[in-house]
Amino acid sequence: MTDHLTDLDGAVDWLLARVDGQLRIGAPLALGKPHRLLNALYQRIEGDPSRPLQIYTALSLNPPVARGEGLEARFMAPFAERHFGAGFQRLAYADAMARDALPAHVQVEEFYMQSGALLGSRQAQASYTSLNYTHAADAVAQRVPCAIVQKVARREGSSLLSLSCNNDITQDTLDAMAARGLSRPLMIAEVDPQLPWLGGAAAVEERFFDLVVSPAGPYPALFGLPRQPVGDADHAIGLYASTLVRDGGTLQIGIGTLADALSHALVLRHTDNALYRRVLHALDPQLAQHPLVAEIGGLGPFEEGLYGCSEMLNEGFRKLVQCGVIKRKVHDDLALMKRLDNGSAYTADHATLAAEGECLHGAFYLGSPEFYEWLRTLPDEERRAIGMRRISEINQLYGGNEELERLQRRHARFFNSCMMATALGAAVSDALEDGRVVSGVGGQYNFVAMAHALPGARSVLLFRAARDDGGQRQSNVRWNYGHTTIPRHLRDVYLNEYGIADLRGMTDADCVLAMLGITEAPFQQSLLEQATSARKVPADTRPDPRAARATPQALAAALAGFRADGTLPDYPLGSDFTEVEQVLLKALGWLKANTQTRNSTLRTAWAALKQPAGDGDAVYLQRMGLEAPKGVGERLNARLLRLALARTA
Repeated sequence: MTDHLTDLDGAVDWLLARVDGQLRIGAPLALGKPHRLLNALYQRIEGDPSRPLQIYTALSLNPPVARGEGLEARFMAPFAERHFGAGFQRLAYADAMARDALPAHVQVEEFYMQSGALLGSRQAQASYTSLNYTHAADAVAQRVPCAIVQKVARREGSSLLSLSCNNDITQDTLDAMAARGLSRPLMIAEVDPQLPWLGGAAAVEERFFDLVVSPAGPYPALFGLPRQPVGDADHAIGLYASTLVRDGGTLQIGIGTLADALSHALVLRHTDNALYRRVLHALDPQLAQHPLVAEIGGLGPFEEGLYGCSEMLNEGFRKLVQCGVIKRKVHDDLALMKRLDNGSAYTADHATLAAEGECLHGAFYLGSPEFYEWLRTLPDEERRAIGMRRISEINQLYGGNEELERLQRRHARFFNSCMMATALGAAVSDALEDGRVVSGVGGQYNFVAMAHALPGARSVLLFRAARDDGGQRQSNVRWNYGHTTIPRHLRDVYLNEYGIADLRGMTDADCVLAMLGITEAPFQQSLLEQATSARKVPADTRPDPRAARATPQALAAALAGFRADGTLPDYPLGSDFTEVEQVLLKALGWLKANTQTRNSTLRTAWAALKQPAGDGDAVYLQRMGLEAPKGVGERLNARLLRLALARTA
């Protein structure tokens, strides 16, 4: 029998009355965490060492904190209050962990972290669990949780609850515990009226939970990921990647600006194909003749459309559905899918597919407020085409329905991001050389391995060719690195703003030459010398002369016209920033790049002192609270901002 409460403290009392001693709590990653319930529990336990608490989760998201009076804080504080809402409940345990302030009797284990946010936390780094996403459920089961807490949606007039944003590992964890002969944990749901309802496999009977908590309003806003600006390199990467997608195929994409750029390029390919081809020609006049484009991809519109199958549904998928790129439906009827595959389908099969099929499968979702509103307001027939599935179904072939999934996932393209790649084909995606974790493995390894297991599938790892680090330009194509996420024996396709490197089945020498061709020009000779020293290429090897054009300046020149006319906008999927804030973000980005060293900071400050006031500066200074600067610090900040605005105008 399911109990019902409206009081969060009462829910904590309910839990403590049923569990003796240590509290071992499982919670979904990202949006599915019941913030208010977890905060009520943490507040009760924080000062009580007699009740040790362990939380097993991932991706504990909190809004950024604006500290100090610097320009970044002046920009962030008003934005964060507007975007996340003044009443947003921060996860108290996550804030404590970030500053190494969790009490000794509280431990938080995560298998995926907010990217780069916890590099300085000893507690987070020590308690990180390195796992494939598909192994997380069994790892949680191994800890024998006494309770799992989850945010859910309720549909008026229905006895069902929806796991909605997180159908990923809850049911897999329960199955893993049963397989180990363990008792079922207490299941606690917190109902959030703002959470979009999704049915199908995400819908469960209320009795699935032992306790349903329906707290009174007001309800804090759902955590919305601010959409970031897409730069020249990102757009180029998205354009190259879009040529490797075959009509009628399957699409998986990650998160971030590279995924946004890819989604935009696919939409452009479908909705304005002539313009799309002009942009490709400007980027790379030889791209249409690239052998891999002809072999596995295409340049035409999507007549049949794509089937989306991705662990995370995000902003890009919204746009792809709205523009008719994601529209190829699949069905869970194996016999029907076989008939469709071999051409023997009946007329009734096509009617069944149209009525019951789904064109988009995911295990969890996370995005902007606009993305959540889209899900909330979808017509029922369109909502039914989105299926939230277990992570064991999405991220691998070996969850029990391999034959069906092979039929559904034809011509699959798995697009994921990495930080660095080696010249021999290994990828660095989740951690630094010293072992500190930036984010986590997530599903990347599974998708790369699946690309080798599915006929006609390919893994494409996207990365920026170089980065600015402490005022120095650093190549992201490395000879080797002290940590790798994807081993080189699973090498497939690598892609950055300078082109495509097809490494599948290639010799080490061929891999070096392919990666050399997408290395930023100033770093090519050094990489070649390391390869020569390691006896991977002959001593007389030289870079392809065309690779000399691999510079940010040449790339910017190639795309300049399309950036200026809005074909390749800064915010292709929409923006959470006002027009004034978008201008400020560019200016602050320029300022950050030009103050990374002491010398560059002095040069920039000296230039700022000589910078005259611009005619349109007032609105930006007002947004930053610097329209009437007081004191030396504010006056210098105002001048620095004026300089940055002038340089990025």
